[in-house]
Amino acid sequence: MFENRKEKFVIIDGNSLIHRAFYALPPTMQTVRGEHTNAVFGFLRMLFKLLEEEQPDYIAVAVDPPGPSFRQQIYADYKGHRQKTPQELGEQMARTREILEAMRIQVFEVEGFEADDVIGTLASQAGAEQLEAIIVSGDADLLQLIDDTVVVLLTRRGITQVDRCNRLYLQERFGLTPGQWVDFKALKGDPSDNIPGIPGVGDKTARRLLADF
Repeated sequence: MFENRKEKFVIIDGNSLIHRAFYALPPTMQTVRGEHTNAVFGFLRMLFKLLEEEQPDYIAVAVDPPGPSFRQQIYADYKGHRQKTPQELGEQMARTREILEAMRIQVFEVEGFEADDVIGTLASQAGAEQLEAIIVSGDADLLQLIDDTVVVLLTRRGITQVDRCNRLYLQERFGLTPGQWVDFKALKGDPSDNIPGIPGVGDKTARRLLADF
């Protein structure tokens, strides 16, 4: 008898993986024409590794659109401390997208929304279609999407180390459920997005509060 296997839908956080590749690999990687290639090379290396190891039935890449998202309308200082994207990285983002389109891998970009929002929508739709969604990102915010049909491959170091995150992972590492992840980030704040938390509340206190209440 054949084992019943859910079809796999790999959803890649394009901006996250391209950024990680850009800063993990030396900027001296260039073509003979002087075009920087470290981010392109690193991203494609991760992509081919995913294709080989996960053998997905479907795959998509979500990217941030140019311009602000609706979050800036809610909180003007959201990501207000971020530096402008280096030109060498911006050029490679465009080149990576050209390669993905040549590979016929669908790239999703929605004006006014971040890649995270698109990923959450795709993961929800995958669950409704009885697919196994595998989200690939370096952004821990996406751990809130974990459920019985969604796992997150969280990049940890460079472009090679990845943690496979499911409900058990969250419970063992943080003592939290996916539904508590938003409250956890709200209590302690998120410096990477310039979101303040409650003064004096860090990781340990936030976890204790969620465990007690």
